[in-house]
Amino acid sequence: MLQTIGVSSIDDLFSDIPEELRLNRPLNLPPALAEGELRRHMAQLAGQNVDLDRYPSFLGAGAYDRLVPAAVSHIVQRGEFLTAYTPYQPEISQGVLQATFEYQSMIAHLTGLPVANASMYDGATALAEACLVACAHTRRDRVVIPMTVHPEYRHVTETYVRHQDVEVVWIPRKGGCIDLDQLREAVNDKTAAVVVQHPNFFGSLEDVDAIGEIARSAGALYIAVVDPISLALLRPPGEYGAHIAVGDGQPLGNAVSFGGPYVGFFATTTELVRRIPGRIVGETRDTEGRRGFVLTLQTREQHIRRERATSNICTNQALNALTAAVYMALLGPEGLREVAEQSVRKSHYLRNRLLTLPGVEAPWDAPFFQEFVVRLPGDPDEIGRRLLDAGIIGGLPLGRFDEDLKDAMLFCVTEARTREEMDRLVDVLSQLLGGESA
Repeated sequence: MLQTIGVSSIDDLFSDIPEELRLNRPLNLPPALAEGELRRHMAQLAGQNVDLDRYPSFLGAGAYDRLVPAAVSHIVQRGEFLTAYTPYQPEISQGVLQATFEYQSMIAHLTGLPVANASMYDGATALAEACLVACAHTRRDRVVIPMTVHPEYRHVTETYVRHQDVEVVWIPRKGGCIDLDQLREAVNDKTAAVVVQHPNFFGSLEDVDAIGEIARSAGALYIAVVDPISLALLRPPGEYGAHIAVGDGQPLGNAVSFGGPYVGFFATTTELVRRIPGRIVGETRDTEGRRGFVLTLQTREQHIRRERATSNICTNQALNALTAAVYMALLGPEGLREVAEQSVRKSHYLRNRLLTLPGVEAPWDAPFFQEFVVRLPGDPDEIGRRLLDAGIIGGLPLGRFDEDLKDAMLFCVTEARTREEMDRLVDVLSQLLGGESA
């Protein structure tokens, strides 16, 4: 190779770097390992991690351990999907474009809204983009967001709009839901959007009809942050009047994976279609009448004039979106409904069992989907550490998000949890709290 490129040694490749800037000693690295030795070494390192194959998890708050059919990974790991990049050339990207079109169609069907884009980074950035869409459409600069929205979604949105001359008004909670009286006082003719998360960060179901009426009466857009699995049971956002629905597609077949990469979805009304960030894949016909797919709408500044661009959000989450589409296609409506129903039944079973333990209380009685909050007679952080020592990933301590809930923990139960795992959690927690298992 050196002869072919016209140099006599490896050092010649670095001749442009001054001698005094070169590292004239070997790198401080251990010696190379044979392939078999390296595999064993990596396995030992991986074994130091806690993983969801060995530890049952009751931790949710935006990242959910779900049962994923093995066929999902077999399909999405096919070479034509795994290595495909953004389909700029439709004539050679029909398969990827069709898969993305199917994903959009499924998201539109789930949310009850007519248009969905070809994915976002994650749920948090999807919400931030939705708020900017609302401001641009209404020509107002005030967004009302309740404290029952996921804290990380709130932080990302605040970061997004901080230098966009957009005011964010925070609405406190009342119990486990939005304080509707304070929401009514905060929404006015300067409000561009009212946001609701349903189910919210605490797992509770909000009064989406009342919130929507407050938003629409002021001429504001109504933005719903939703869990896609919950939509198999709950009314879709389009049905209760939401103008935009956003969320994270991680529960749709994507692994928890240490928090990413995930995929955000964004669905809206036809009135707002030209303000959607990202891209939309559309169905068309060629000159011979054959069905085909193209990038119908691209609103990034790389594609259109900068002054008309909506957002420069551009990294494509196509593989995660494809995973979501494959998962939804394999389960179908009945399968998704079964997943949602199991999550509801199992979470209510665990909550009822936990409330029989001495000192464990429910801070409110709001209806919930798969997550719920309980107060504990002890430090939730310490309880979480001791549960981990017992081989259980417990709930999320809430003190760092809400001072009033410093003694509370948010538990999540999906269809992946078994009765035996839930009963063991109750038994171990009972021993940690100094009582007997109920």
